Amino acid sequence: MSSCSCVSRVYYHALMRSTISRRHLCLGLAGSAGAVQASAGIARTASGYTDPRKVLLWESTRKEVRELLEAGQLKAMIVPTASTEQHNEHLAMIHDTASVTLVAQQAALRLYPRVMVTTPVAIGISPHWMDRKGTLSLRKETFLNVVYDVCESLKTHGVKNILVLNGHGGNEAPLREASPEFRSKLGVNLQFDSYWAAYTPEIVKKYMESGVVPGHSAEFETSFAMAAFPERVHWEGVDYEKVKLRLGIKDPESRRQDEQFAREAKLATTAKGEAMIAVAVEWTAARLERMIAGE
Repeated sequence: MSSCSCVSRVYYHALMRSTISRRHLCLGLAGSAGAVQASAGIARTASGYTDPRKVLLWESTRKEVRELLEAGQLKAMIVPTASTEQHNEHLAMIHDTASVTLVAQQAALRLYPRVMVTTPVAIGISPHWMDRKGTLSLRKETFLNVVYDVCESLKTHGVKNILVLNGHGGNEAPLREASPEFRSKLGVNLQFDSYWAAYTPEIVKKYMESGVVPGHSAEFETSFAMAAFPERVHWEGVDYEKVKLRLGIKDPESRRQDEQFAREAKLATTAKGEAMIAVAVEWTAARLERMIAGE
């Protein structure tokens, strides 16, 4: 079986009916094992078959970007924001960045060549996780300055529609608060949301047994990883009960949640992740369509 075996046969047929291909989903995530091959992969999009790298700014040449802008084809950019932080005992620390980048790339491919994705802001505001080893965190003002400067760069190049798409809970409130100021200062159509805004209570109830989204490294995030990049799910050697007293989590409520999320992670399945990814991609693409249309 190919490296794309993370996608079930049922979901494969569902994707074939939409504009996302099975290969495209597996190759689409920058930084995953499959993405090493992305430059050779061909993805089904609304306009035909497209090399998945073409919507990634950092994989494109200046010629490619310039020609899209000069032709008036490039209408919007997605700026993914996320984190490098602990995700319990079993998920990779890049999970938030990998997830939001995947959603952004898949949505951009749906709208190619009108949308591209910038290099992710891969370290976010995570002081609440600093008692878990490995977490990286930026000060709020540093993080917001980086996001603003990225958006200002896009404006300089003539981009008029910018969607800041977030994948980390600690970034959400600061970005929501700062977005109106960014929009006013830059004079462009800049909008913000976290990709899990796609999930209505009905969707959460349908797919998540725990009823929790996003839920840090629990059922939802683990399902997402199992579907999109299973090589980042590391159950080998994990024994939460054995190590929980050595984790050094200071806050009692945070300690309780950490243990709860470790239990809920066992509810995760690949099928749940596939379904939730499809919803997020569809929602993000529709959001961009409205932005481009001036709604």
